[in-house]
Amino acid sequence: MAAYDKYSDADLLRLLKSGDHHAYSEIYNRYNGLLYVFAYRRLKNREEARDVIHELFLKLWADHETISENFVLAAYLYTAVRNRIINVITHQKVATRYLDSFNGYLEQSSYNNTDFLVRHNDLASFIEKEISNLQPRMRKVFELSRKTNLTRKEIAAELNISEETVKSHMHAALKILKVKLGALVLFVF
Repeated sequence: MAAYDKYSDADLLRLLKSGDHHAYSEIYNRYNGLLYVFAYRRLKNREEARDVIHELFLKLWADHETISENFVLAAYLYTAVRNRIINVITHQKVATRYLDSFNGYLEQSSYNNTDFLVRHNDLASFIEKEISNLQPRMRKVFELSRKTNLTRKEIAAELNISEETVKSHMHAALKILKVKLGALVLFVF
């Protein structure tokens, strides 16, 4: 086995393009820590930073055949991480605005009239019904995350599944609920 740690980035990129697993491992070992620090400094969240780096390296391997050998590897990786960080921050801002809007609605409508209570109860029961319609494992992950505020790691440990499985269940549940509840929430507001 060749000493991959002696290869230049350009050599590793050329080997990666041909499907060399050892070159991929060397790129990972060479850049994982640096990219994680770069992502963590911007996101201030270890789990999000790990997810960004994990997704980057998954994408790097998935697209290894189409990567141009003319890329400067370090520049490519840092640019890809920066773009993923921007996507995470943008998504967080959208989610925050949505929650703020919903909380604002609840605060405005906090007066105690019959119409409000009926709509509120109908909406709450509709949301609970949609949550109960989720697949059992997905529902359990969602409820542990939202009702008990457990972290992905804690949920994974409690259910004896991987953190990635927890993440994929949460993404799928939120996507389903967004589709099911989106039009209703817009109508109510």
